[in-house]
Amino acid sequence: MSDIAPNLASLIGEVVGAQLISHASGLTNLAKCPSSTLQILGMEKALFRALKTRGNRPKYGLIFHSSFIGRASARNKGRMARHLANKCSIASRIDCFAERGTTVFGEKLREQVAERLDFYDKGVAPRKNIEVMKSAIESTQGKDLHTIFHEAQPIEPSVKKSKKKKSKATEDDDAMAEDKQAAATNGDASDDANSEKKKKKKKEKRKLENEQGQVQADEKSNGVNGVDAEQDGTAKKKKKKKSKDEVDEDAGETKRKKKKSKSKDD
Repeated sequence: MSDIAPNLASLIGEVVGAQLISHASGLTNLAKCPSSTLQILGMEKALFRALKTRGNRPKYGLIFHSSFIGRASARNKGRMARHLANKCSIASRIDCFAERGTTVFGEKLREQVAERLDFYDKGVAPRKNIEVMKSAIESTQGKDLHTIFHEAQPIEPSVKKSKKKKSKATEDDDAMAEDKQAAATNGDASDDANSEKKKKKKKEKRKLENEQGQVQADEKSNGVNGVDAEQDGTAKKKKKKKSKDEVDEDAGETKRKKKKSKSKDD
């Protein structure tokens, strides 16, 4: 019980706390129960019988075995059972959901139950729940700081471990730096290869453009020469035609002269 539910055991006792946990089939189920259910836990048959017959309902179940209810008077047993069930539900929830097991809250809740018993018997006003919980939290914080201080005393093995961790971290950093350098060199080489390929492509494009330009210039020059040749041919044809006309005219004049000379002789 000191490992499972230390606060509940310190509040109500180990035997009664174990009976409550076993009857609720687990600490989590007990923590889920409200205080009214926890008060009559173990007296379900009597409760249902009272509901059927419309008789008096039971005021306590397994909690009756606690010493606080035995010390209370017959008049105040029901009140004491209700108050004790309230504190037991708080203790069970703390044990179920707390990260570290401590008995501080159980002891403070036990003091509250004792103060309430004195209030019923003697009329002494008990402390408020807020004040008690604040003192419990402060005491737990003080204990945590004390344990942390004592746990931090052996420094040498931790220093060695930290040195090993640092050496591993430095090795990892060096490996990462080498990988980055290798990646950078590979990236530079790939960039150089890409730049060379681009330069070769540009040179080939320039050669093709120059060749195309030369071909176009040759075609233009050939076109101009053809036009000149055609013009020369037309001029020669005209000259030939003119020369033929002139020859025909000369032949006609000679014929005319011959005719004139014949007519004179006659």
